[in-house]
Amino acid sequence: MTEMAVSAARENLAELIEGTRRSGEPVYVTRRGRPVAVILDPDVYERLLEDAEDALDRVELHAARAEDDYVPWDEVKADLGLM
Repeated sequence: MTEMAVSAARENLAELIEGTRRSGEPVYVTRRGRPVAVILDPDVYERLLEDAEDALDRVELHAARAEDDYVPWDEVKADLGLM
């Protein structure tokens, strides 16, 4: 895990961004030794968001399957005015 103080990140922002883009590795920006931000390649960030959304969809699907709220297809079609 790469860390950099806010002051150093401010002084080297262009190089920091380019290094993150090239390596794909995040850089944790710290203040007083504690992480306050993460600089991350946009493609990696988008992939993380998609993975999180997919995981949430799986959790919601599992929860929906656990409920016993079966609705017959004919009833769904009737509710939608398709019959």
